[in-house]
Amino acid sequence: MTTATTSAAATAPAPAETPAPEPRFTGPELCRLSAHEAVGLLRRGEIAPAELIAAAMTRIDQVEPEVNALPTTCQARAEAAAASLAGDPAHPGWLAGLPLAIKDLSEVAGVRATFGTRGMTAHVPETSSPIVTRIEARGGVVLAKSNTPEFGAGANTFNDVFGYTRNPWDTTRNAGGSSGGAAAALATGEVWLAHGSDLAGSLRTPAAYCGVVGLRPSPGRVPGAPAHSRFNMEAVQGPMARSVLDCALFLDAMAGEMRGEPLSQPAPATPFQDAVTRAEGRIRIAFAPDLGGFAPVSAAMEDHLRQALARVVAQGAVIDETCPPLPDLDPCYRTLRAMLWAAGPGRAAPRVQRHFKRSLQANIDQGRALDIEDVLDAQQARSRLYDIVQGFMAGFDVLACPVVGLMPGPVEEEYPREIDGQPLEDYIGWLRFSFLAPVTGLPAISVPVGRGPGGLPVGLQLIGQPRGEAALLAAARAVERACGGPLGPIDPMTPAR
Repeated sequence: MTTATTSAAATAPAPAETPAPEPRFTGPELCRLSAHEAVGLLRRGEIAPAELIAAAMTRIDQVEPEVNALPTTCQARAEAAAASLAGDPAHPGWLAGLPLAIKDLSEVAGVRATFGTRGMTAHVPETSSPIVTRIEARGGVVLAKSNTPEFGAGANTFNDVFGYTRNPWDTTRNAGGSSGGAAAALATGEVWLAHGSDLAGSLRTPAAYCGVVGLRPSPGRVPGAPAHSRFNMEAVQGPMARSVLDCALFLDAMAGEMRGEPLSQPAPATPFQDAVTRAEGRIRIAFAPDLGGFAPVSAAMEDHLRQALARVVAQGAVIDETCPPLPDLDPCYRTLRAMLWAAGPGRAAPRVQRHFKRSLQANIDQGRALDIEDVLDAQQARSRLYDIVQGFMAGFDVLACPVVGLMPGPVEEEYPREIDGQPLEDYIGWLRFSFLAPVTGLPAISVPVGRGPGGLPVGLQLIGQPRGEAALLAAARAVERACGGPLGPIDPMTPAR
């Protein structure tokens, strides 16, 4: 579809609906600050990390009963880390003592790490995961662990240890997963930055549902591959924040080569934040509302994204509605995913595995049932897909598509069974928009593009060039600016029933 046609379609009138109430924020004023504003105050000595810790703990006490995003806190550890940073003001790192959250799939020394499973409720590691070590070395102060589904399996954040994390914009709804605790904590102002990870949209889906930004980096951009699979490319660590600039700040703190991480890459000479501050509206976007028929999308979701992109066009973007062919993407992704589950949780101790939920066990069983032909087919398909998509992307700055094909469902529903009457085959069928980035290794980001049906946030997924995080962040900032972002922080909202 041509740009002119796309723009006309994007501005088609939407069905009238009752305007959603404007969100309030009644937390400490320090919690309202952006991450880069808070870091600026820390660097100038106008505020101390201890003051931010105190503000964050106040906010956590206020909202946790409603959202259950940060079930584990470590205030004493954070205060000790902040005190050590205060003693070395010449080397504040990128984050300068900013409190933040770590997903409960990564270990923090001396802090309980449950991985969301009953078999590990008493696990307290003696050492931290590489990504935590990196973040702390660059000025981050770990204040809390964020909730996640069991071993990160699923896009609804719940487990038998801590229960459900709820969407702050409607606490009866799904916050997304598997970094759902991270996204909800950001949206409510409990922390300024939150770490996450992504295999099937786990940084992107909760960001979209909670109105924040989640970036899935290229493999190796951020150290922290699973300990059992150092050469794995599908599962990556990444940053979440309330704005694109804050997300770039956190990526700068995370990125860079690390000894012992074979895929890790040197950090770029120019900070990612610079690309965001220089962002312009003149970007070329390929828009694929259903990825060429690959992924189902609801009419409400597609309509909202078209209207959002019309605003981006008004700021100078050029949009073509087009999509590259994606042969064998579904079986390729499912094979690669199944291999990871079988090699990771599938090798856990029997005392841990006996508690696994049915959907996690099904992933492991699928991996164990693969034969060598499945593996060979997936590797060949992955190479073909990379060649196709890389060639296609030469004509565009980003490929835009939904993050997920429908608005969040009830929090008690593990996964949706259909989208606008189209049945979904299994518990990851609704996440097909997330498959392309992990298979091809391309970076992808979810950026809020306003509020859609029921006043809930909607995220747009942008997929970038190979190792093109800087240009991707710049494009995301152009979209964010055109759509009136960033959103929040907010008080949790429960609609009247």
